[in-house]
Amino acid sequence: MCLCFRDVPSVDILVWSELPTGAGLGSSAAYAVCLAAALLTACGAISCPLKEGESMARWTEEELSLINSWAFQGERVIHGNPSGVDNAVGTWGRCVRCQVSLVASRVPTLRILLTNTKVPRSTKVLVAGVKEKILKFPAIMNPVLDSIDAISQECQSVLEAMPANPSPEYYPVLEELFDINQHHLNVIGVGHPSLDRLCQVTASHGLHSKLTGAGGGGCGVTLLRPDTSPLAVEAAKRDLCACGFQCWETNIGGPGVALHSSSSLNAEVLHALSES
Repeated sequence: MCLCFRDVPSVDILVWSELPTGAGLGSSAAYAVCLAAALLTACGAISCPLKEGESMARWTEEELSLINSWAFQGERVIHGNPSGVDNAVGTWGRCVRCQVSLVASRVPTLRILLTNTKVPRSTKVLVAGVKEKILKFPAIMNPVLDSIDAISQECQSVLEAMPANPSPEYYPVLEELFDINQHHLNVIGVGHPSLDRLCQVTASHGLHSKLTGAGGGGCGVTLLRPDTSPLAVEAAKRDLCACGFQCWETNIGGPGVALHSSSSLNAEVLHALSES
């Protein structure tokens, strides 16, 4: 990736992140999106959207598209042949479906348990492995990929229906889709014994999990219903940590890349940046 700027002085770029690297959480895409946004703003290719007195502002759709296109080039340098989904999610937030084009959807806030198996893996190697398996067994692998696509479409339909009708009946459907998807991902070769263990542990507490990211280790995501018992969640976290994993409770659906004023950053971030 080559960015050529005029009338821009040399700069030092400080990066602070809570995202573990190499864990399938899109840390490289988050970095690429933030870097593209910062450099494009610095060189005047996009506007500085933050007005005096504001704590946060976002760019226009056209400017976000430019940020996303440069971030995708950064992802290509890191991963070789990325899907473009991670940088799109980092740019626009919400839920993004990738097919012929990228479409951002409004989705409900869903509680999840995010677990890092701490098993490192390379997205580039995993993508290459899947491609090799497809070329070797096309009659077997293509139907599996078609089924994964059908799962994604069904999940999208459920998620888009939930904001207008937040019925608890949707959660068993999502849980089944999690389970089916995880089995398919094992078939195409991106599973890992650590992820199998994660799914077994959460299943013992009545919870449903699947890998997230490229697989091969990295992270898994566990769906938490609104009425999931806090005791069940704590028990699952305890057992997962006993396996050497790391867990966080969080929600899906962030707002995407934004420009923040320094006064809006919390003390932890400001301290981390000052120590860099």
